[in-house]
Amino acid sequence: MTGEMLSMGFMRNALAAALLVSVACGVIGSLVVVRRLVFISGGIAHAAYGGVGLGYWLQYAVPVGAAAAFPGVWPLAGALVFSLAAAVVMGLITRRGLHQRSDTVIGVLWAVGMALGVLFADLTPGYKANLMSYLFGSILAVSPWEITVMAVMDLVILAGVAVFFRPLQAVSFDETFAETRGLPVGALHMITLCMVAVSVVMMMRMVGLIMVIALLTIPAAISGMFNRRLSGMMVWAVVLGTVFSVAGLAAAWFWNVSSGAAVILTAGTFYFLALAGRRLRKGRV
Repeated sequence: MTGEMLSMGFMRNALAAALLVSVACGVIGSLVVVRRLVFISGGIAHAAYGGVGLGYWLQYAVPVGAAAAFPGVWPLAGALVFSLAAAVVMGLITRRGLHQRSDTVIGVLWAVGMALGVLFADLTPGYKANLMSYLFGSILAVSPWEITVMAVMDLVILAGVAVFFRPLQAVSFDETFAETRGLPVGALHMITLCMVAVSVVMMMRMVGLIMVIALLTIPAAISGMFNRRLSGMMVWAVVLGTVFSVAGLAAAWFWNVSSGAAVILTAGTFYFLALAGRRLRKGRV
């Protein structure tokens, strides 16, 4: 990254946001990959769009107080509320003997969340280009107060993982054994999904809700190819997420392309290279 690039205030903000997002996607993404929660995480991410639409409508309906001081606070708050609500509902569904129907219910919540977002957007007067940034990302428009919010979310996520790390590790690798040891598997499942919800809200400004799952899972998936310990997997996923984010931002700067798409394509390229390298190493190719 050149000095000219770093001389721009919006690029420094984007870099700071990318580093903060990389921490969340590495730590929580590892739990998502190990516990195979990718589809549920996708449902949470898309359901969050309903909150974005509601928040965007409230931003125009109640243009005072926090909305005036912090543009974009309503969509962020709405996305957080909707994603947490979706996480709780999906957690209850997948833990209460409804496994055979859980994929259907998650799909419905996924679609309803997106539909609500579109409906509230239609009810909001004026030009709606800003809504697209929540779908496809707009990290170059991240403001200093949003970076502060991301830092707080990172602290919440790291504190939660630190406190519950051993139980989460036990549940991730052998849920049946964890239940026999008396661990609160249902509560841990709910905690994991709520942390996924917080991570989704962090990442939507970087790559958008459409591509959140890729950023949440690709670094962790690559790390998981070469790490058997959950802690090591998390650390390397954070490192890889940082590398992909910075490389994607650099590519977006030099070639004038979408930063979110550049980050995901960088991560996806490395994923397939890692997959091919692993297969070659094992003599399968």
